Amino acid sequence: MSGRASASASATAALAAQICAQIGAVFFSPPPPGFPPPLGVLVSEISAAASAGRRVFVHGVGREGLMMKALCMRLAHLGLPAHVVGDVTAPPAATGDLLLASAGPGGFSTVDAICGVAKASGARVVLITAQPAAGSGARRSADAVAYVPTRTMADDEAEEEGKDAAVRLPMGSLYEGALYVLFEMAVMRLAEELKQSPAQMRSRHTNLE
Repeated sequence: MSGRASASASATAALAAQICAQIGAVFFSPPPPGFPPPLGVLVSEISAAASAGRRVFVHGVGREGLMMKALCMRLAHLGLPAHVVGDVTAPPAATGDLLLASAGPGGFSTVDAICGVAKASGARVVLITAQPAAGSGARRSADAVAYVPTRTMADDEAEEEGKDAAVRLPMGSLYEGALYVLFEMAVMRLAEELKQSPAQMRSRHTNLE
């Protein structure tokens, strides 16, 4: 490897390490009073729905929505009846079902509305957010909150400029990256609780790709 290529690889590794450190730091701080760790909330809520044979729905918008879809895919791999809100094959939510909704800033108009409909249908609502104090419709509908303490697109990044990390992920990327890590940890814990092996999970992966 040439000197220039080696320097480029080192710079890339350093940048990746800084980004991973920022995401990892989200999970180092103990949650504030009244908010249990988000991992425990998700594992407990999803396990309860699975034990009761109920369906799990997920919803989010933008890049948050992509993270929710990734979680839904893994829940299906675990053998759970998991659905993305808005898909044409999603069934109606009913009493005892579970809705996992993400709203980093605390609420979005569409997320607020979906949470309200799920609540009115008898489903249990779990809100994943970085702003649990927001007085949104989603927060008012939530039976439980998975608090992910990090910045979102709604935060004033200009005000925080230069206060902490040398490299700052843009807009809501830190929250979205934290969601990916949180969901992977939840899937690992759920696989243990539901006694699902990697082979069993792989057997449920689509072959139409």
